[in-house]
Order: sequence, then structure tokens, then C-alpha cells
Amino acid sequence: MLKSDNIVSSRQFLIARVVAWAMIVVLGIRYFQIQIIEHELYRLKSNTNRIRKVTKNAPRGLILDRKGEILVDNYPVYVLTAIPGEMSNKNQQFKLIADYIESDSSIIQSNFKKYYRGRFSPTRLAKDMSFLQLANLEENKLNLEGVYYDQIPERFYPNRARAPHLFGYVKEVDRLIRKDLENKQLYELGDLVGWSGLEKHYESFLRGKRGTYFYEVDASGREVGSATELSDTRPSPGGNIQTTIDLELQVYCEKLMVDKKGVILVGEPLNGGILAAVSSPDYPPDFFTGLITESDWNDIKTNPDKPLINRYIQGKYIPGSIVKMITQIALLKSQHFNKEVKQYCPGFYQFGDRIFGCWYTEGHGELNVTEAMAVSCDVYFYKTVKQLNLRDLNNVFNDFGFGQKTKIDIPNETVGLVPDSDYMRKRYGKYGWSRGVLLNLAIGQGELLVTPIQVLNYVNLLATKGKAPNCHFVFVDNLPSNSSPNLEHQIWDNVHKGMRDAVISKNGTGKKADVNIKGFDLYGKTGTAENPHGDNHAWFVGWADYNNEKYSIVILLENAGSGGTVAAPMAKKVFSKLIIDNDIVLR
Repeated sequence: MLKSDNIVSSRQFLIARVVAWAMIVVLGIRYFQIQIIEHELYRLKSNTNRIRKVTKNAPRGLILDRKGEILVDNYPVYVLTAIPGEMSNKNQQFKLIADYIESDSSIIQSNFKKYYRGRFSPTRLAKDMSFLQLANLEENKLNLEGVYYDQIPERFYPNRARAPHLFGYVKEVDRLIRKDLENKQLYELGDLVGWSGLEKHYESFLRGKRGTYFYEVDASGREVGSATELSDTRPSPGGNIQTTIDLELQVYCEKLMVDKKGVILVGEPLNGGILAAVSSPDYPPDFFTGLITESDWNDIKTNPDKPLINRYIQGKYIPGSIVKMITQIALLKSQHFNKEVKQYCPGFYQFGDRIFGCWYTEGHGELNVTEAMAVSCDVYFYKTVKQLNLRDLNNVFNDFGFGQKTKIDIPNETVGLVPDSDYMRKRYGKYGWSRGVLLNLAIGQGELLVTPIQVLNYVNLLATKGKAPNCHFVFVDNLPSNSSPNLEHQIWDNVHKGMRDAVISKNGTGKKADVNIKGFDLYGKTGTAENPHGDNHAWFVGWADYNNEKYSIVILLENAGSGGTVAAPMAKKVFSKLIIDNDIVLR
């Protein structure tokens, strides 16, 4: 028997034994680390491969009118999803899907990139699938590995009210949107989030809590049953919100504004609730629901009438004569003003080398302040405002909430402008303006800009003698603090008398607004605001006392002409609907 010599030295043998034992120890330690110390980590990882987590969107809360009628509801739509890890050839399958549903594969690929969360997480490919499209997919499902469909709740509007600027709309959360959300941990890709209007402001109430379901999958990623060791959670619907809107009045006001540009706001001064809010023109409330074609988006975005703008909180307008009550209050607060002294109106007023005309070119003759309010005489205020300075007017405007947000409960409210001396110096230079600016501000012209919601708040404060709560759209327990002008009773009474005479006197500019019903006392003011970009804007503002309740109104008609001619008759129609038809349940 042949034997070979052992040429391995004892030293090499020892080293080999040490290395072998070292490797055994390292493997043992690593085994202990994986099996004992990091057991939970790897258990979760293995479950990720073995168990599929599927989330289910929760229905958002309903938006109701003041009587409980549903204004915004939910309905189920089909969405197409894919599990990336189960797809053998994504690009090929995207083309097949596009053919089956008659779409563009580039849209499918774009959605895949937007909503991708991981290899084993469902990724949104398409939404609003029809039954015909689903049938085509079902017939060819053997060619579509890892492609599934499911139902999700979508917003829809079951009643006749449009009110898109009020309701707002929701968006699907994608990567870009989620990155900008304040509470991004609350949202997954594909969730709905309020993006404007009530949907955004009351997102925390309306947003439901998604459900979670767990399924076991095999090595190929196919579902083989429920994961019984994990508990499923059902979706929890969001909370409902009840608005102060009256559905019938809202629909009526929307019909009045068809083919017109402007705003109608109807409110309750005693509690701040808004009964109707119309910004016209508008767009269908479901415009942002489902797929928007590029041509539809370009049409509405480039529309010269700007239907996307919410005019009652974002429109900034010259108010005209509807703010003459501000000038009247500033005068009545002055120790140098005598309300009984009459001023003569010949139809114009000369200040320096400029001629300021009255709207009534023939002249109103001799008038005191109450009579001037009834006929809206410009010359009276040109002459008397000289007793004031810019700060006096500015302070009263601020006391009634102008130049600041009303804190209305929908987002993106603008502020408007109440010019002060600092503003005038910055715009025109130290010597580029004079006290003549007071003449324009006294009748609501010049640099002054207001929003219709500020005007409604102003009317509410006039109606309640400074006690009106904040304007709001939803019944809530705690409202933000409102402006609270503190005036003597004689001043309030004088203002109310002037506005009452503007409606009931023979020459009152607002007489076309009165509905002539016993017990119905209307206080109003018209305005015809000069517009540098076209025809004049027409205003009517005021309130009615009826059956121990108060109802306020703001009507703005863009480029429509005289407030007394076009806006006041529309106010009469609204009050007739409100009172005669008894459509409002008095609270």
C-alpha cells in the first residue's frame, strides 16, 4: 500500500484549525443574531414576501345643507392597479392594457410612475373604468400578470346646486402632492385629499380612516387566502359636516346668475350663517372628478370670464356708493360735523382745478346727511368729507373689517385694499397726492378695493349695530372673533334711517328692491362703481327685518350698469323667494 508523506507542518495544521473554528464561531454568532436578536426584523421581512397588505380607501364624510339635504356624496368607481413584482414585462403589459381599455400606454406608464410605492404594493394605473373596459380586461386576464381592479369611493353631487367654489374639490395623492402635505404620514398614494373650498378647510373632519386587509401569497405572488394571524381593519367613513346653505335658495340664486358675471350672497346677520353663495360664471362641480382632458382644461383655464376664480372671496372690486355709510359714520363721529346742516348739490363740485360730478347731473338741491344717503348724493359727501382726514376714514373702514380677512371657513381669501397715507406716499410719492383723494374715497372710488364677503360682513355689522358674529358656511361651536365697531346709538339710528329711506322714499335709489310686504322692513344701499376695465359694476347691499329675524344680501353684477336699475330688482327677487315662498326654515 502506497503512502504519501504528510507534508503539512504542525504550524499550518494549527492555523487551519484556528481559522475553521473562527469561521464556525462567526457563523454561530451571525446565526444567533439573525435567529434571536434580529428575529422580529426578519420575520417582518419574510411576512412582506409572504403577506400582502392591501389598503382600502374610506368614504369621505357627506356635505349637507342646513336641512340635512345631501349636497356632496360618494359613489364607487373602478380603478385598475398592478403589483409591480408580479409583472413579467411591464412595457408590454402597459401596451396590452392600453389596447384593451382603448387608452394611451404613455398615460398608463405615467400613472405607474406617479403612484409607485414598492414591488409588492398595488400601484394605480387607471381610474373610472367602465364595465366594458373591465370586461375586456377580464377576458384577457391570462395575459395580464399582476394586474387587478378594485372599487374606490369618488365624490359626486346628487342635488341641483352647483356651488363648485364653495364645495371645492379633492385630488388624488401622488408623489408630488404627498411631498407638500403637512401631515404626509396620514396619506398613502391614491388617497383623496381636500384641495379647495369646504373640502380643504374641513379636511380633518371629512377624511375617513382607510381600511387594511392582509392576504397570504405564494412564491409567485399569487393570493392564496387571508392571513389569519393578522387582523383586518375596515375603512372608517369620514364625519359629515352640515352647512348653513339652504338648497332651494342656493339653486334659485344660481339660476338668477346664469349668463351673468358677479356674486350673490345671502346671510343671517344674527348668527353669521350664509344661506346662499354664488360666484358666476362657475364650472361643473364634478369637473375635477375623474379624467380631465387637456382640451377641457385649456378651455376653462383660458376662459376670459375666469370661472375658476371664487369671486366672493377672491374678487377685489371698487365698491362705489355702498360704502357711503362708512363716510357717514366718520362724519357723525366728528365733533365738527352737524348732521342737520344742509349742503347744496348743483350736480358737480369743483376742488382746485378739478371738477367732480354727481351721478345725478341735474343736481339734488339742498340736502342733509340722511337725505343725501337716501338719494346717494355724491356732492354732499364731496363737501363734507373735507372736515375729515385720511386717517379718520381709514379707521372706520378698519373697524368694519375692510382691509383684512374675514376668516371665512374656506381657504384662499384675499384682503382687498384700504389706502392709508403710507400707501399713498409709496405709490405716488410724498407730493404726488393731496387731500383730493378723500373725495374719491368718500364715495367708494379711487384706490379702495373690497371683496364681496367683506361687504357681507360689513352689512351684518350695520344690521346688528356691531354685534354680528363672523360669516361662516358650516355650523360650528366656536367662531373666530369678528370686528366689533363701537358707536353711539344715535349714529347707528342715523345710518339705519338713511338706508331705510333709500328703499322707501320716492327718490330712493334702492326702491326697486322693496317687496312691499307688511312687517318686512328693508334697509338698503345701491352702488354704481366706475370700472377702469369696462362698463360700471352694479351693487345692491342691505338687510331685511322680518318675523324677528334679519336677512342680509350682497349683489354684485359686473359690467352691468346702475345698481338701482339692475341689482336692486334682483335683490327683490331673492327676498321674494326667501319670504313669500317660505323656503327658509327660520331658526
